[in-house]
Amino acid sequence: MDKNKFYCNSIDNCLDIVDSTREGLSDLEAKKRLEEFGLNQLPIGKKKGPLRIFLSQFSDFMIWILIFAGGISGFLGEWVDAAIILFVVVLNSILGTIQEYKAEEALAALKKMAAPHALVLRNGSPKKVLSHELVPGDVVMLNAGDTVPGDMRLIESFSLKIDESTLTGESVAEEKVIDIMPESASIGDRDNMAFMGTAVTYGRGTGVIVGTGLNTQMGYIAKSLSKEEKEKTPLQKKLNQLSNYISIGVILIAILIFFIGFLTDGHILDSFLIAISLAVAAIPEGMVAVITIVLALGMSKLAAKGAIIRKLPAVETLGGTQVICSDKTGTLTQNKMTVMEIYSKDEELLYEAMLHCNDSVLNEKGKLMGDPTESALLDYLLDKDHINKNHIDERVRDGEIPFDSVRKKSSVVIELDDKHRIFVKGAVDNMLDSFNITAEQKAEINQENERMANKALRVLAFGYRDLHSHDGAVKLSMENDLEFVGLVGMIDPPREEVLLAIKDCRTADIIPVMITGDHKITAMAIARDIGLLDEGRYAITGAELALMSDDEFNKEIDHIGVYARVSPDDKVRIVNTWQNKGMIVAMTGDGVNDAPALKTADIGVGMGITGTEVSKGASDMVLTDDNFATIVVAVREGRRIFDNIQKTISFLLSSNAGEVVAILVATIIGWRFLSPVHILWINLVTDSMPALALGMEPAEKDIMVRPPRDSRGSIFTSRNIMVIGFMGVMEALLALGAYGIGFYIFNDGIVATTMAFVTLGAAQLFASLGFQSRSDSVFNIKIKAHPMLWLSFGGGLLMQLLVVLIPPISRLFGLTALSGMQWLIVAVLSFFMLLFVELFKFFNRDK
Repeated sequence: MDKNKFYCNSIDNCLDIVDSTREGLSDLEAKKRLEEFGLNQLPIGKKKGPLRIFLSQFSDFMIWILIFAGGISGFLGEWVDAAIILFVVVLNSILGTIQEYKAEEALAALKKMAAPHALVLRNGSPKKVLSHELVPGDVVMLNAGDTVPGDMRLIESFSLKIDESTLTGESVAEEKVIDIMPESASIGDRDNMAFMGTAVTYGRGTGVIVGTGLNTQMGYIAKSLSKEEKEKTPLQKKLNQLSNYISIGVILIAILIFFIGFLTDGHILDSFLIAISLAVAAIPEGMVAVITIVLALGMSKLAAKGAIIRKLPAVETLGGTQVICSDKTGTLTQNKMTVMEIYSKDEELLYEAMLHCNDSVLNEKGKLMGDPTESALLDYLLDKDHINKNHIDERVRDGEIPFDSVRKKSSVVIELDDKHRIFVKGAVDNMLDSFNITAEQKAEINQENERMANKALRVLAFGYRDLHSHDGAVKLSMENDLEFVGLVGMIDPPREEVLLAIKDCRTADIIPVMITGDHKITAMAIARDIGLLDEGRYAITGAELALMSDDEFNKEIDHIGVYARVSPDDKVRIVNTWQNKGMIVAMTGDGVNDAPALKTADIGVGMGITGTEVSKGASDMVLTDDNFATIVVAVREGRRIFDNIQKTISFLLSSNAGEVVAILVATIIGWRFLSPVHILWINLVTDSMPALALGMEPAEKDIMVRPPRDSRGSIFTSRNIMVIGFMGVMEALLALGAYGIGFYIFNDGIVATTMAFVTLGAAQLFASLGFQSRSDSVFNIKIKAHPMLWLSFGGGLLMQLLVVLIPPISRLFGLTALSGMQWLIVAVLSFFMLLFVELFKFFNRDK
């Protein structure tokens, strides 16, 4: 809160109050203040500790059914069963805690990676620091696209406009000044202040931090917020809903089975245990938790590959991407601008314009910071010894008009002896009509521009005008009637890896599209170099797009590969048109004006290096390397994650289906099949390790050959349903067969139960091996390529066998030792499951 009323104090008074200067703080002083004032962040909710996570495991409805079952078993004198049920519940909760804690830690690490930065003056030089490390007294430099990192009293304002709708609700950006405001001014009228969380939409400015964290206007509002809602993805919501439906259905069936059993033999305990067994077998209690962990681990893997997911639903949508609309500069190209050619009748004047009409600055290490294009201009001047570093530091402006995406120009006013001069630079097409030149000169400039553009050079035009009287106000009209100074041609070569990434897109049925503000000829030259403009596709400009009706554009959009000279509104129209055709669209953006298109797209992709904080905030995913190839890698990873989620769900539901079918058939026959304890143990062995291992499987070799999935459709394809049904029935038949052999051939009910117990668990583990690939035979897959799955198989099989082989444990579970022949029968029956899986794959490879 502004208790010191900075808005009605002079700049010098404000600097005195926060004990700072216009040069900012030293690193040492900033460190001291960080310890005093704490981190510059709003409350983000208490981090869930291990104990809280452990206790949350007991919020699951299924857990309470098991606890109830254990209590009833104890009440009826079945203390061993009760103890084992409660032991398995606690053990399952501990495993769930470990998994969820790791997932929470992974997500926390990702949030740190996505943390915003601010440009501050430290030790008198510009320095990029994490926004949450800012302290009162820091002097912050604001540019279009920045999110204001704390409450600030402005020191400088050059056409600075800030969107304060998040604070005041006003949608029109406020123009900022540095004058003293009246004491009665409301929040929305304090035009010399910039408030935390608001967005710079135009111009630039400088201000001193006067409030951080809770001591800001946003902090005052945040104090009333008690907790942070956890984001759930559409998939998680669907799975929760599915689990609830299954739970309700199974409970009703279990109640029915209980009454049938009770009316048949009159034993309440037996009937109750059969009903509980059915409920335990059918409800996929660990499914949602496992999928959440798989998503979190997938996000961590994406981050390691250079794609930070900001919004969890993006992980699901990624794999279904069908169109990638990408900016050219820095994404398809290297963003390493180098001046290659200049054209001017007065090169010294051009050098002067390149120096002054430039916002790049030197940091404390003497390295240029700023827009890559503007840094390239200064690099050229320094490299050719036309200027030295002192010239950069000594620049003084008397006014400016910042660049915007509509004018595609920027201007600065400097003082020259007894007069002022305005230098203007911008896109050639937008500058030509502003020059005071003849038709012949205009034709010559156009010819030079096209010659450079045909070499894939980005071309900037420079002009100037002397102002014989200047009252300090800079108006757009000053950008007219200019003297032509020259052209500068720069190259930003394509990234080497982009050519292969474009080919991968084609193979994966993904349509790559270039959208750029550059000249059409330049854009086409780059597009041809990277293989984006193939036969049948062409390029258009924003002006040509504007002439198309919606119907015409809808018909032509499939054939347009490059959009040049487009506006932010054009980008939104392009995304909307693709979406109206039912396509899932990814859109890249780095500027504040890209935010609408990023929000409109199914996947908004922000740039981690060159992107503004506003564009990152509007994005679902941020690229740490600004590289188009990373988008394709992320799409591949998104397909892998979703593919593995489908495998995991199919595996879990088929295992549960097998248990349900086996218990139902055994109950109808009248067999004392498997108790809740047995089913619980099998689920513990098969639901945790193999299910998680399937979620971590590497991508299948054909993952980028398949067409994109329909992310708006159901997670259950007809093939998934067939897999669940077929595998479930086969597992049930094998377990029932093992029980029948033990009961009728060996004439022993306990042996029968033991054989069924081992067979059912082992069959599920063998089935997990088959799920690692949709089509490849498990006999052709190398073990070292799937270490987690094979480890889970071996570990699960060992746990299953030890229950039988260790006599004390065996007796607790109501099992017995098996003879060599019985073990051989169990092994053969269990291995048959793998053969059934291979048989299913053989007949369904093309489906």
